[in-house]
Amino acid sequence: MTDKLSLLDRLKTGRPLLSDGAMGTMLHSRGITYEGCFDCLNLSHPGLVADLHREYIEAGAQIIQTNTFGANRYKLGRHGLADNLVKINAAGVELARRAVLASFKEILIAGDVGPLGVPLAPFGRVQVDEARAAFEEQISALSAAGVDLIIIETMTDLHEVIEAVKASKSVAPKLPVVASMTFTRDNRTLLGDSPAKVAKGIHEAGADIIGINCSGGPNQLLNILKQMKSALPEGLFSVMPNAGWPEQVEGRIMYSAGPDYFGDYAVSFWQAGACVIGGCCGTTPAHIKAMADKIEVTTSVEVIAKRDTDKSQTEQESEEVFPPTQMAQKLRDGKFVIAVEMDPPRGLSTGKLIAGASLLCQAGADVIDVADSPMARMRMSPWAVCSLVQRKVGVETTLHFPTRGRNLLRVQGDLLAAHALEVRNIFVVMGDPTSIGDYPGANDNYDLVPSGLIKLIKQGFNAGLDHAGTEIGQPTNFFVGCALNLNPVDMESELKNLRRKIKAGADFILTQPIYNPDLVARFHEAYEREDGKLPIPLIAGLLPLASARHAAFLQQEVPGIDIPAEVHQQMAESGTLGAKAGIRLTVELVEQIKDKVQGVYLMPAFSRFDHAAEIIEQIRGNS
Repeated sequence: MTDKLSLLDRLKTGRPLLSDGAMGTMLHSRGITYEGCFDCLNLSHPGLVADLHREYIEAGAQIIQTNTFGANRYKLGRHGLADNLVKINAAGVELARRAVLASFKEILIAGDVGPLGVPLAPFGRVQVDEARAAFEEQISALSAAGVDLIIIETMTDLHEVIEAVKASKSVAPKLPVVASMTFTRDNRTLLGDSPAKVAKGIHEAGADIIGINCSGGPNQLLNILKQMKSALPEGLFSVMPNAGWPEQVEGRIMYSAGPDYFGDYAVSFWQAGACVIGGCCGTTPAHIKAMADKIEVTTSVEVIAKRDTDKSQTEQESEEVFPPTQMAQKLRDGKFVIAVEMDPPRGLSTGKLIAGASLLCQAGADVIDVADSPMARMRMSPWAVCSLVQRKVGVETTLHFPTRGRNLLRVQGDLLAAHALEVRNIFVVMGDPTSIGDYPGANDNYDLVPSGLIKLIKQGFNAGLDHAGTEIGQPTNFFVGCALNLNPVDMESELKNLRRKIKAGADFILTQPIYNPDLVARFHEAYEREDGKLPIPLIAGLLPLASARHAAFLQQEVPGIDIPAEVHQQMAESGTLGAKAGIRLTVELVEQIKDKVQGVYLMPAFSRFDHAAEIIEQIRGNS
């Protein structure tokens, strides 16, 4: 067993130590299911585990982690193996030791300790002293078996990782401790702690090295590492990213970041202050070799760590920004965006909704727009629908956010809820009056007009402030759209309202449905006469016609809709093939306007998502 100073002496050379990569990913690739007990393989399939250790050592790993991530009493208890805890942990260390001895290399063995798998009080029933006892039990077994250090990893709760560190220092005081947490997409822990708070908390608990692992890919963890190093310049840090965010492809979990990409980031991690570098989920011996090769040919780097002591904790945290939404990135990159509107269900069933969203996503839709109580009819909350679609289908959503019927308290609470659900595209509208809906006597008041709500979001929430100017902690990063009628009764009034919305900070425009391509050109001419080129993307609304009767209804009963006579004639001539004619006319209209808009917003009539999918496929095929 290597004592603590020998490990720290190796780090004093100024060169980082390279740890191994994923164990679970590799075991799964060899036929082991995720539902099984990976730790039990130390007893049932020792050769398989030892082979993976050998591959990582050959790839250049200087630290290998034992296959004991879940070998604590709670996780083993689910498999009826809690009584075998010492045996499983000892076997994990023995397998790693044999691989090290066979390599004839100076490799450190890290006893791997994962989360208990049960929430701690006050969020669960496991008390702090019970959690510490469970960690002490596993770490004692690892220490007795002869590990060189302890790695506590993939923790989501700062309180839990602190208890694990204290447990290690209690039962194995001579062993160095790496304590590593994982972060969500917003660069916070699952319980909302910032990188700065995590670094300071782990350091104060007594860990020798502060770690970040799992989470997203190298880019996200590099940003978190920089924040931690800035908050604690004297700290030692480890970083072990996933190979990107996982995606499910035909039932398989896939990771997108390849070995060369990891190799490129290895030196960046070193420069940002990491002294231990490795990989987590989705990484393989190839990823570790790529990093080893890059580090080997780099003689030295200057570690850059700046600390601004004049900034408050709140100011430092406010600099941690969320990445732009996919829709924002696509529009910024000049891509033609296709959005499709879906209405929430009237009851509990979401099967048809998810099936429709999946069809649209497969056809090539970029974003699903979810309406909020259209026509003032009672429906499921659009927040829930957006969250379901994003989680189950994997396509981004835009939440329609009417100001009508909401006071300032509810507006701001709803915004926070949307952001917490990772719904960050917002389409601000006035909303339909309750007098036309299911509950005509319902509250119809509002504290903000659309331009006021846009200002609240863009100049308030996105700057970390609520309507009263009180700090909300971390700024949001909403991407906000506004509405536009391209066929208004008073174009000057419509333009005046649009200017207010743009001044308030609107990021994009969604229009009401159009059928005449000339309306787009006329709008641009009218806007440019006084204001110059339109500064934000324009996305044209399109409502495919289903029949001649449908066209007549829209023309006669929906304000702002004007359908040219030739379109009415073509729909009348289509007879029973009205839907086909509507699809063709919509695709033709897109061809006529696509050089004047940055995307289209489809509103399929009667929830005919199959028609919308056909339109999307034809648009994509023509582009």
